[in-house]
Amino acid sequence: MKKIYYLHTLELFLLSFLLASLATRVTNITTDQSALLALRAKITSDPQQILSNNWSLASSICDWRGVTCGSRHRRVTTLNISSLGLTGTIPPQLGNLSFLVSLDMSMNYLYGELPRQLIRLRRLRLLDLSVNKLSGDIPSWVGSLQELRYLSLGNNTFTGSIPPSISNMSKLETLQLSYNPLRGTIPMEIGYLNKLKNIVMYYNQLSGPLPLEIFNISSLEIIALKGNSLSGSLPVEICSRLQQLTWLDLSHNKLSGRIPSSSSSECSKLQVLSLAANNFNGGIPEGLGNFTALEELYLDQNNLTAGLLAHAIIRLHVLIFIKRQIKCEGLHLHNELIGNVNKLKIVKINYNHVSGSLPLGIFNISSLEIISMRGNSLSGSLLPFSMCHRLQGLTALDLSHNKISGMIPSSPLSECSKLQGLVLNDNHLSGVASQGFGNLTALEELYLADNNLDGTILTLTFNEKNSLHLIQVFLSINEKNTRCLFCD
Repeated sequence: MKKIYYLHTLELFLLSFLLASLATRVTNITTDQSALLALRAKITSDPQQILSNNWSLASSICDWRGVTCGSRHRRVTTLNISSLGLTGTIPPQLGNLSFLVSLDMSMNYLYGELPRQLIRLRRLRLLDLSVNKLSGDIPSWVGSLQELRYLSLGNNTFTGSIPPSISNMSKLETLQLSYNPLRGTIPMEIGYLNKLKNIVMYYNQLSGPLPLEIFNISSLEIIALKGNSLSGSLPVEICSRLQQLTWLDLSHNKLSGRIPSSSSSECSKLQVLSLAANNFNGGIPEGLGNFTALEELYLDQNNLTAGLLAHAIIRLHVLIFIKRQIKCEGLHLHNELIGNVNKLKIVKINYNHVSGSLPLGIFNISSLEIISMRGNSLSGSLLPFSMCHRLQGLTALDLSHNKISGMIPSSPLSECSKLQGLVLNDNHLSGVASQGFGNLTALEELYLADNNLDGTILTLTFNEKNSLHLIQVFLSINEKNTRCLFCD
């Protein structure tokens, strides 16, 4: 009798538990559904009619566009409604999606402030609200989302300062706050984010000293703080601390002091270094040549003087670090060093006092696409015979405003089949302009003015293909009797 009673009691207990579980699940699903319907109600424009048509009570919310549910609890775990052109506000009910792990509402036209109820999303790992019209302060409660790995609030109109509470997100790996009118300083507490890999805050209105605590985060791979008003200097040991760093962009700020050098074992992964448009002084450090992975280097618009330039560009893909604002009096570019730069794609060394013969070794770098050395004091003859045979990917050559002399050779140019722009004006070139220009089928711009070219300055035989491409020709201010002749 007792055994039967016990079994009956157990059955009742299990049935009650099952009913309660089902009721809870139904309630939770209803809660998620209500949250999503509240979001739909706040959307005033849905140009693709995704929410208005697809988010229907006729189907399960787990089948709605942009919604993913967990297999176990059938709760909403992912909401991705990015790039739908939606206009509206974020409702507080969205905070009831308590199982949500990923929320992506980027690239829409959402406006208004972030509702405090989002603090309930304790499981959230990804929050992307970038490229919207959200406003107000970045709320301090965002630091309570301690499971976040990825936070992107860029391209909005958030104001105020970066809350120090952001340091509570101890698992954060990416922090993206670019293109907001954020003011104030970068909080030193950011140094507590010891798993941070990417910090991106382009073009805000941040000011004050660059917090050195950032350079203690050994996991950092990208530091991008371009376009602010940050001041101070870079720590000497920056590379020894940030061994994983691949991208450092601090350009267009108010940083000063000397650019730190590096040993051969440091910053070995750095690919992009941009310190342009600051107040750095001193020489270009020889240690830049130790950055074996470096591909792009930007140091223009500073108060730098010449350093051991050639050693710093041995492995570069893009060299755009000597412009009008860098003082390089008496700098020579030597063939044996320039010619060893076997990955270089772009060379821009404009408006300085670079002198001596044109470094012919540069025409041995088969990877080159753009060569621009205008506004210097380069001399000697123009081009080596085999130039285009080796530089078959060359699209632009600008040697204007120099002291280059001699005739324009026809043979080297005829093989530059991808050349779109050739700028040789304001030199000391003489003789008759090359007939080889007619073979440059991709040519769009040709500048030969202000030289000593004689007689008929150009006779081109254009075929039907390239006659449509040549859109600018500046030739005829050398001699009174010069003329341009285009023949079918």
